[in-house]
Amino acid sequence: MKLLTTPKAISPARVHFFLAEKGIEIEREVVNLMEGEHRTSEYRATVPNGRVPALQLDDGTVLCETTAIARYIEEALQPDPPLMGSTPLERARIEMFDRMMELELMLPMAMTFRHTHPAMKALEDQVPEYGEKQRAVAERRLKRLDKELGEREYIAGEQFTIADITAWCSIRFFRAAGFRIADEQRHLADWFQRVGSRPAAEVAFAA
Repeated sequence: MKLLTTPKAISPARVHFFLAEKGIEIEREVVNLMEGEHRTSEYRATVPNGRVPALQLDDGTVLCETTAIARYIEEALQPDPPLMGSTPLERARIEMFDRMMELELMLPMAMTFRHTHPAMKALEDQVPEYGEKQRAVAERRLKRLDKELGEREYIAGEQFTIADITAWCSIRFFRAAGFRIADEQRHLADWFQRVGSRPAAEVAFAA
């Protein structure tokens, strides 16, 4: 089994964080995005979506998409600690919040980054105006998240879950696009520090 990944990239960081929380080490093969290795015919023949991360199992099966990889890890390799829920209702609620963090926070941040950052010109047909509109979307979601975290310790409730990994990695990575937690967003800042103090967070963006 091996993880096809790229150090310091947002989606791989989520899997690295998840694996560290589980105490699992998997062989890694680095894919250089800036050199376009993910766009080669060889890579796409192995990984259907042509992205990272991807988990290649011993029988040759390849799992794409961060959440699918995390689900396999939790259900097939290491159920404890349960980061995706232990009951049908817990699993549904955690998936709900994780999707919210993906679609309402990570995605607009990513669009801001891809359409406004100079380093992304090689990978994206940039539309800066669109990027700035997405910045406003993400900033509004950060304000809402600050209010929500005033009511509970973690994003999906009182327990740390994959939804926290998704949100924390997004905020951490997209500093590169100028995103910052505002001084008045104390609940969000406290949560960010709380998640960032977990030992597993140290390896999320490690080289």
